[in-house]
Amino acid sequence: MKIKPLGDRILIKPSEGIEKTKGGILLPETAKEKPQEGEVVAVGEGKKSDDGKVIALTVKVGNKVLYGKYSGTEVTMDEEEYLIVREDDVLAIIS
Repeated sequence: MKIKPLGDRILIKPSEGIEKTKGGILLPETAKEKPQEGEVVAVGEGKKSDDGKVIALTVKVGNKVLYGKYSGTEVTMDEEEYLIVREDDVLAIIS
């Protein structure tokens, strides 16, 4: 991986948006909702406390996570879209 998140940041590969409604209607690209779940691709070393100690992240590479709808920064690398978020923006780990 060419991107290494720093601190308490996490690199997520968002899952694909829904292409069909439950009724079977195909949605155009512009009507798709932004996905709110994805797979963790890389993690930073952790958050630093006030006394300089590193607090390890709860999220690990390979976890599927839910994150806030408008969280993070979108980046594109090798024609793949990723999202960089802070660990605080991750709402849950999907098991």
